[in-house]
Amino acid sequence: MINKQLLLTYLYLLIYICLSSGVILYNKWVLSPKYFKFPYPITLTMIHMGFSGAVAVILVRVLKVVAPVKMTFQIYMTCVVPISAFFASSLWFGNTAYLYISVAFIQMLKALMPVATFLMAVICGTDKLSWAVFLNMLLVSVGVVISSYGEIHFNIIGTLYQVTGILAEALRLVLTQVLLQKKGLALNPITSLYYIAPCSCFFLFLPWYLLEKPGMDPSQITFNFWIFFSNAVCALALNFSIFLVIGRTGAVTIRVAGVLKDWILIALSTIIFPESAITGLNIIGYAIALCGVVMYNYLKVRDVRASDQLPVENIPERTVKDWKLDKKSSDVYNDDDNKTGNNTGNVGGSVASEVIITDEETPLLPSSKLSYIGRTQLNSHTA
Repeated sequence: MINKQLLLTYLYLLIYICLSSGVILYNKWVLSPKYFKFPYPITLTMIHMGFSGAVAVILVRVLKVVAPVKMTFQIYMTCVVPISAFFASSLWFGNTAYLYISVAFIQMLKALMPVATFLMAVICGTDKLSWAVFLNMLLVSVGVVISSYGEIHFNIIGTLYQVTGILAEALRLVLTQVLLQKKGLALNPITSLYYIAPCSCFFLFLPWYLLEKPGMDPSQITFNFWIFFSNAVCALALNFSIFLVIGRTGAVTIRVAGVLKDWILIALSTIIFPESAITGLNIIGYAIALCGVVMYNYLKVRDVRASDQLPVENIPERTVKDWKLDKKSSDVYNDDDNKTGNNTGNVGGSVASEVIITDEETPLLPSSKLSYIGRTQLNSHTA
């Protein structure tokens, strides 16, 4: 039984890595002027959002797989709307970068995500600046600079698009914690799609109407229903695969899987797209950045585990009550629980931002926090 469960876990990790790599390569192939020749990233992103939103509505309203959360108009306008706006921006800028720079270089630039998230968390007051983390962030930044210097086909426009997309995604992650999680809302991937995808599609409509629509010539557009449908299905499947992986593993495991995925993706991109050749300086710079990312993950996971081990009797009574209440609405998976046979663990809200799990290509998992209903259904299906 143990071997069977372990094999199932590795199968989910393999599916996640394959889908994540596949979606990125698929998007590049569709958007590239050299291949499928559909250089309209906003349109492609709107297709993804529209399809995901439609599937979520069917799952929530028709099939009733999960129940919608209690969402008031005020919470929707003050929480969901700004999160959707930054989410739409991150996808728009990130997908536009494919038009200018290679997949391999984009993955190297994405090493800046922990740096951007940490800086935004410090600015918003959800994290504290420490020298250990600052030095790791500096190491990541130096590595990315070296990797950029070694890029053969460096393009300043594509780099700016990608970095802007990373900043928008970092803001989305921080806002998710500050706005949604502080209000006690726990969204699983289905309810995230249900609330955020339609709103993100709306925010994408304005730049599409002003920037892409005027330059779109229907006679020169290659449209294939099955290409766009399969592309949208892959993006949706990736989102749900992350849900399954988090249910089976912990924050550390999925971070390691993400690093492995990046290396595989860089190697595959140089084979599939010959123009995205990498240099020795690229590899050295990315390796340096990766060392900083690994150390950053280690420090944050250590902080989370230290918080879990704090003796309750040493915490003031009011703090204990708040902590327990926060834990009730911010359950998160971690590796220690997997070792003891329990799939759920808890951390306080003060360290919530440290275990955020996202995949930049599929949007809508705001964090690794899953609602109790979503986890219960997941465990019943995977048991």
